[in-house]
Amino acid sequence: MYSTQTGWSGAGVYFSKDFLAGSAACLVLGDNIFFGHGLPEMLASAATAAADKATVFGYRVSDPERYGVAEFNAAGDVVSIEEKPAKPKSNFAVTGLYFYPPDVVAKACQVKPSTRGELEITSLNQMYLAEQRLKVELMGRGFAWLDTGTHESLLEASAYIETIEKRQGLKIACLEEIAFEMDYINKQQLLALAAPLAKNQYGQYLIQRAEDTQLI
Repeated sequence: MYSTQTGWSGAGVYFSKDFLAGSAACLVLGDNIFFGHGLPEMLASAATAAADKATVFGYRVSDPERYGVAEFNAAGDVVSIEEKPAKPKSNFAVTGLYFYPPDVVAKACQVKPSTRGELEITSLNQMYLAEQRLKVELMGRGFAWLDTGTHESLLEASAYIETIEKRQGLKIACLEEIAFEMDYINKQQLLALAAPLAKNQYGQYLIQRAEDTQLI
């Protein structure tokens, strides 16, 4: 079982302990958007690894000083993670998506406030790194990581998603469609979900996808 939380704090993970009940956890920051071909497979791999190891995702940015930054050695292994460094050791920011093993609650309870007086998820990641149980999966050029924490970035994300959807005629993160493609629901169930929405664009899209034999 995986828990998806919006935002993070040591206390937040601690109070999730009953819900997690000793299982692994996936956390994602509520203002982060991820998109790219092959993303489901990447997440599935991280979920499998979470039985014992933590996985975070690195993304190349032009302003790494705003984020937690991962440093790599010549072999491509992560050797350090630093939160908002004045002099970043790489251009790879750690995104707001994390997979953790079952011991994450115990480790989160050990996190102390940083010099900025904040509970940093980077501190948690550093614990796993010190135990050689942290993997940084890099998202390449084919992925989009959008941080919508400001009005400007929210507008940029909206424009990006609108462009992709108009170009392809496919919606991004349509939950009913995802459930259908992953065989969680069948065609009849998808059409039943679409029926109350048949007069609007979203419902019509679901009906179209139910009848489409070329699912992507």
